[in-house]
Amino acid sequence: MTSVVHPRLAPRRSTARATTWWGKAWVRAIEEAAYADADLVASRALARGGHVGQIATEPGRFVASVEDRRGLWTVAGGIPVLDDGAVSALVEAVAAESGRIAALLAGDLPFSLVEHAEEAGVELLPYGAELSSTCTCDHWADPCTHALAVLHQLTWLLEADPFVLLQLRGLPRDELLGRLHARAEPAGDPDETEVDLDAAVEAALYAARLLSDAADAGLPGPPAPST
Repeated sequence: MTSVVHPRLAPRRSTARATTWWGKAWVRAIEEAAYADADLVASRALARGGHVGQIATEPGRFVASVEDRRGLWTVAGGIPVLDDGAVSALVEAVAAESGRIAALLAGDLPFSLVEHAEEAGVELLPYGAELSSTCTCDHWADPCTHALAVLHQLTWLLEADPFVLLQLRGLPRDELLGRLHARAEPAGDPDETEVDLDAAVEAALYAARLLSDAADAGLPGPPAPST
């Protein structure tokens, strides 16, 4: 099973609150899992202070080291993976609208996609009891402050890239793209379909780069869609 190692995140001076709707949902799960508010406060300080090392993620599991004034600790955590039927339903939900895969590639998790998946019985975002963890420290609570710190930094990772969430749930990016290719092939010539899908992926990544460059330059982003 291939894991993804995410570079260590630099300290953040701000409160580093979640800014996306799915990030806020993840934070709610962290708060549900925490034993006490004091643990949450301490864990946010560890996360913002850059005391969490590289985070390795794979389907159903994440691992990281956390350093505090007492020593260096290893955190291993988990989240239930979707079963085969749920993964297939999630792929169908992504494929149901052409703009959904482009949105994911651009760093967005469409709310309509998650709603569609839920209608098919697939819960993509976890609740507190689904977040399990172990730590080499001697803290009696589970999750401890070190595990909560890793979970907080995972918030930042999955806000920047929703594929982190999908990977944790058992559907890595490459597998999703492969399934979409395979699903589209019967509709026409396989070579032609593959070219079209690759072009869509490249277009989405190019659009994401343009938005990132505009944000770095202080330019306004695109207008919000009307409802």
